[in-house]
Amino acid sequence: MAGLVAADIEIADWLRRNFSHKCIILAVNKCESPRKGQMQALEFWSLGFTPLPISAITGTGTGELLDMVCSELKKFEALQGLEGLDDVEEDENRVPAISIVGRPNVGKSSILNALVGEDRTIVSPVSGTTRDAIDTELTTVDGQKYKLIDTAGIRRRAAVASAGSTTETLSVKRAFSAIRRSDVVALVIEAMACVSEQDYKIAERIEKEGKACVIVVNKWDTIPNKNNESTTHYEQDVREKLRVLDWAPIVYCSAINGNSVEKIISAASLVEKERSRRLGTSILNQVVREAVAFKAPPRTRGGKRGRVYYTTQAAVRPPTFVLFVNDAKLFPEPYRRYMHKQLRSDAGFPGTPIRLLWRSRKRTDRQQRRSNTEARGALVAAS
Repeated sequence: MAGLVAADIEIADWLRRNFSHKCIILAVNKCESPRKGQMQALEFWSLGFTPLPISAITGTGTGELLDMVCSELKKFEALQGLEGLDDVEEDENRVPAISIVGRPNVGKSSILNALVGEDRTIVSPVSGTTRDAIDTELTTVDGQKYKLIDTAGIRRRAAVASAGSTTETLSVKRAFSAIRRSDVVALVIEAMACVSEQDYKIAERIEKEGKACVIVVNKWDTIPNKNNESTTHYEQDVREKLRVLDWAPIVYCSAINGNSVEKIISAASLVEKERSRRLGTSILNQVVREAVAFKAPPRTRGGKRGRVYYTTQAAVRPPTFVLFVNDAKLFPEPYRRYMHKQLRSDAGFPGTPIRLLWRSRKRTDRQQRRSNTEARGALVAAS
């Protein structure tokens, strides 16, 4: 350990001047010895913060550091509802962007025109009429504003390459760019056409980008003899073929007739709110504990088993959760999928992807001492 240097004093002074209203945690690294660590960190008291001796190499003190950070995060989440008025105002002023994507000639431009009530884009039976991503502002009857983005039809990469059209190549790139800059993606498929491999590729891109999604089945009026049973079978088929978006709501409409197109905006509004939702820490940890109690992580051949210490929501848009565990390697992919499924089942979040991050956390010194004491007690009892 190099000890206290001039740069440390300068940084501490800068933090006091600019971030006195923030929680500042002083971690003194390279204190490998638990016994000598407190003595090594003594001189850092002069900075005006309580020093916490840690060692990134051995893990000494890192558990306490993580506990302190998580404790402050809990306080922050508790205060968000009281002091987050600026954030609420910012969210209210946001104009959600809804991109309309899909294969060529599925009726994307017709849907946009039906939503805004006028012809903003050219509609033609010829595939590829729309060449660029077109932004249009929509204000609903309740005053909510949305930015609608009509995009060029996305064909298979091989088809675009064989066509040799630079314009179409750029149009597809702009369509993917529109997905990236949108909050909600309306994936349009044609009712009479089968869900294709290209539809699935687009769905994968939406999930990868972490965007909320509404699956729009257009030209629903062309399906003959519809009833509840046939609609259920149709939905099951769509769910199976677009399984990467099994969390997305499905809206059936006819853009030409204007039937049910308003449901697209209603569904988009719902999923955008879910994508921005933050789950309370206590509820989140209760859901995870119940999932672990119902199905414990599997043991390894060596008898080791994963343990979940704590879970927190790290981000929104999309909702992202961090699970602090004893060893992330002890949680195989099937169990991670199970936890993902349980979290969505119990906590909701319809219409938006969710992310689960697994982070290994070393035992705290207190936990290690307790484990050693229990082990010694077991040996004494055995003798």
